Amino acid sequence: MAILLQDLSLTSKGILAFFALYIVYQIVRLSAQFYRHNSIIKKNGCKPVATYPHRDPIFGLDIFLENSKLTKTGGFWDRVRERYLALDCWTFSQLLLGTRVINTAEPENIKAMLATQFKDFELPPRRKEALQPIFGHGIFTTDGKEWEASRALLRPNFSRNQIADIETFEHHVSAMISWIPKDETTVDLQELFFMLTLDSATEFLFGKSTSVLEGDVTNEEGVKFGEAFNYATARMSLQTRLGKLAVILPDKKFKDSVNLIHEYVQNYVQKALHKKSLTLETPGEANSRRYVFLEELAKTGYSEKKIQDELLNILLAGRDTTAGLLSYLFHYLARRPDVFDKLRAEVVALGNDQPTFEDMKGMKYLQYCLNETLRMQPIVPSNFRFAIKDTTLPVGGGPDGKSPIFVKAGTQVNYQVYVMHRRKDLYGEDALEFKPERWENLRPSWHFLPFNGGPRICIGQQFALTEASYATIRILQAFKRIEPRDSSILTEAMTLTMAPRNGVKVGLIPA
Repeated sequence: MAILLQDLSLTSKGILAFFALYIVYQIVRLSAQFYRHNSIIKKNGCKPVATYPHRDPIFGLDIFLENSKLTKTGGFWDRVRERYLALDCWTFSQLLLGTRVINTAEPENIKAMLATQFKDFELPPRRKEALQPIFGHGIFTTDGKEWEASRALLRPNFSRNQIADIETFEHHVSAMISWIPKDETTVDLQELFFMLTLDSATEFLFGKSTSVLEGDVTNEEGVKFGEAFNYATARMSLQTRLGKLAVILPDKKFKDSVNLIHEYVQNYVQKALHKKSLTLETPGEANSRRYVFLEELAKTGYSEKKIQDELLNILLAGRDTTAGLLSYLFHYLARRPDVFDKLRAEVVALGNDQPTFEDMKGMKYLQYCLNETLRMQPIVPSNFRFAIKDTTLPVGGGPDGKSPIFVKAGTQVNYQVYVMHRRKDLYGEDALEFKPERWENLRPSWHFLPFNGGPRICIGQQFALTEASYATIRILQAFKRIEPRDSSILTEAMTLTMAPRNGVKVGLIPA
């Protein structure tokens, strides 16, 4: 018994010694961290950032619950803007389920994260966790060397020669226009735009379109794929914006949607890899055949899974952004006959022939209308970065918001492009008005960011703008007037991108 008591005594002393050493370690670690943080703050002249006055100062559940409601009803981004205006600043911190994050709508801060201090920031773990079940390890879900490899792999596929090949656009746009009633009855253009971009994107990527616009009866397989894609991305949007708590309940439909998406794309990838293994092209044959994104990826030697991931990443960008842009543009055109008439006059000057790539580039008012639509309704209204080291941002601190702010390693920074694009100090007192003419003299810089910026600027932006331009021209060649058939307030539907919640219900009068 004495020996047992002695052993217990030694064990207790060991435990106490361990805890004592642990406490000393933590004191030393925290002291070193405090010194390091304080040194960075003093060196850069950092000042405190404004904090949002939560009703729940521990978890910030007030904003979480409000945001959860607004994602279902619309009005999310206008409410975010109101928070900035209420605080009278363009950078502030808030709680997100107990974790403090920084929000900013400052061009200089966004420029720092995306360009000048690019290596201090990465994608937040929460975004990767939300997106990777569908998109795997692709250009929109990776960082560092893995991201560099993805970008290098994909960039050649968006050369001007590929973008300027408008025959594919013509086929699908013509099919879409055939669906628009010629008797002036109401049509939801947004539905057609999403069908259009799904068809054109899958043909460019896979070499075979989903063909949801073909014939009187839509392609059942393609329709199911589109519906699954919509549902899965909407659910992932909730998780990226609100956190995992927003999607904590089991969701069989989500799992089924992911499986359907993967099976659909895997079928194309396997066929392309099989074709590549059987075919040896001569240089002349390679130059004469139609360009197919997937077939080019199949030549790289990457795995089937890697090719599938990259295809889905590009499909997200190629489909949703262009459909959202066209939807918002025609929402405004239906309500602004003065803008419609001016734009149509520019289109009519081309005649009824198919516009060339050079024609589209020379249409200044069309470019103004697209820019103004992307300013008022940026299709990706917000994005996120995660500080991977102790760093700073150039503005947002102090009472006037002009001083640098300290950003601790592990802090998420949300940048709201929607809010920045509507700042009156950047765009004038008429910043909330749809006014394409402002682009006659406006030279976009970091305060205009519809396609991100810096090293991660969207490689598919010219593809999206070309398709949107082409579709707009062909519709305005076919119809001489447009009327709104929906008086509801414009609110957003959010997946990983943004589109009008109530669609674009209009009547079109044939030319």
